[in-house]
Amino acid sequence: MYAIVEVGSKQYTVGKDDVIEVEKIEIAGGSDVTIDKVLLVSDKEGVKVGRPYLKGAAVSAKVLAQVKDDKKLIYKYRRRKSSDNLKGHRQKLTRLKITGIKA
Repeated sequence: MYAIVEVGSKQYTVGKDDVIEVEKIEIAGGSDVTIDKVLLVSDKEGVKVGRPYLKGAAVSAKVLAQVKDDKKLIYKYRRRKSSDNLKGHRQKLTRLKITGIKA
């Protein structure tokens, strides 16, 4: 059984006991969270597709930790201008463990 959920502005394919990293959610570590923006659920009975979301479907997850992603470097160079710019960015993420899928 798996589901496609929307968290923030991104979509993730999840199954039971999967660990995913999503954009930061303001919730403490160790807490439970319910994701109700479920786009698709596939189980033994078949595939259910929402338009855009499935009514009554939810995915429950547990917050494992608030983490930071690896550093991404952004380098801009302007030729013949003697100008360059180097910046770094670390995205804040929330690590979730999927505990159940309810169709």
